[in-house]
Amino acid sequence: MFSYPFNVKWHYAELATTFPVQVLIVVSKRNFKKATDRNRIKRLIREAYRLNKHILYQYLNEKNKNIVLTLIYTEKEILNYHFIADKIILTLQRLIKLQEKAD
Repeated sequence: MFSYPFNVKWHYAELATTFPVQVLIVVSKRNFKKATDRNRIKRLIREAYRLNKHILYQYLNEKNKNIVLTLIYTEKEILNYHFIADKIILTLQRLIKLQEKAD
């Protein structure tokens, strides 16, 4: 699934943790040569996800499912936090809708 600025991949998995989601955040070295830029983007995405993960957790706990989620940042510029947070919310809601259709 593509949800600007993220390419999102996920699959169901049996996780050894008590949390229903494991998240991997990827920022391309091709687009951001400096590690400080890549780390800043990852921090922004992690914080936006941390504050909004309850949206996905609630759905997965109701369905008793676990997923591995990969967020691949595809934009070539560093976007501001508020834009990223809005897009994370939309991405999580869209992911829930796709999973409901699959069930």
